[in-house]
Amino acid sequence: MQTIVITGGTGLVGKALSNMLLQKGYRIIVLTRDITGKQPKENLSYALWDVKKAYIDVTAVKDADYIVHLAGAGVVDKKWTDTYKREIRESRTKSSRLLIYWLKNNNNKVKAVISTSAIGYYGPDNNPGMPFTETDKADDSFLGETCRLWEESIDPVTKLDKRLVKLRTGIVLSNDGGALAEFKKPVRFGIAAILGSGKQMISWIHINDLCRLFTTAIENDAINGTYNAVAPQPVTNKNLTLASAKRMNGKFYIPFYVPAFIIKLLLGQRSIEVLKSTTVSCKKIIDTGFQFDYDSIDNALDDLVKK
Repeated sequence: MQTIVITGGTGLVGKALSNMLLQKGYRIIVLTRDITGKQPKENLSYALWDVKKAYIDVTAVKDADYIVHLAGAGVVDKKWTDTYKREIRESRTKSSRLLIYWLKNNNNKVKAVISTSAIGYYGPDNNPGMPFTETDKADDSFLGETCRLWEESIDPVTKLDKRLVKLRTGIVLSNDGGALAEFKKPVRFGIAAILGSGKQMISWIHINDLCRLFTTAIENDAINGTYNAVAPQPVTNKNLTLASAKRMNGKFYIPFYVPAFIIKLLLGQRSIEVLKSTTVSCKKIIDTGFQFDYDSIDNALDDLVKK
């Protein structure tokens, strides 16, 4: 039985990934800031770490075969004040440095580190028909710069003779939270809330496919470097909204365009990401032989949205 240490394991992706890995027979240790009330179960346990205090429970992770690094403050959880922007950035970069310090200064058998990143790395679409690929440079926006620093902070893993995989994750669709939950809220009242023009492209991924990607990155030694973790068929905000509404309410909903200025008033700087169109390619990961179970928004929503 191989052991996988997961940072950020109590979040949306971390929980789903832990369950998938447990079903495949792995032992999981979740690093968390607070183990209060977290009950271990068969092959799943919790260990303390504190990035701000540069503390990590060395004894809990000394037997790790792989590390999956998901930790980071939520990007849309709070208003983007200067203080929270710093927290978003440092929660990612400092946690990476803490892991690298531990790997460098302790005997270990870690074979690979699989780190998440995000398609916030890229800017808005500027070449119609030309999706972003892994070789494109980071945008000079707050999120673009954050993702660049985030990835650079974990790069020293390769100098320790460990395989490093970075997955730039798109908008994750899940029934347990995240973007889809926000799309569903107004639909319950019969309103399909289309944001801004509704023409902005959303590069998304079903939670199950994302977890399969992380699992594949663990198990396939040929997977190395940076990959976009998005489904093959991006969708407009309008089409995603209307498709979700149709599956939830049939014909009983009213499309409603939420003007961009209202979104900007409500979300402030965060509205940039909500209104941004970003079309991202997944050709590189497909070329490795990976096959998506949910390659279109229709079969993803058929699985996730119940009428």
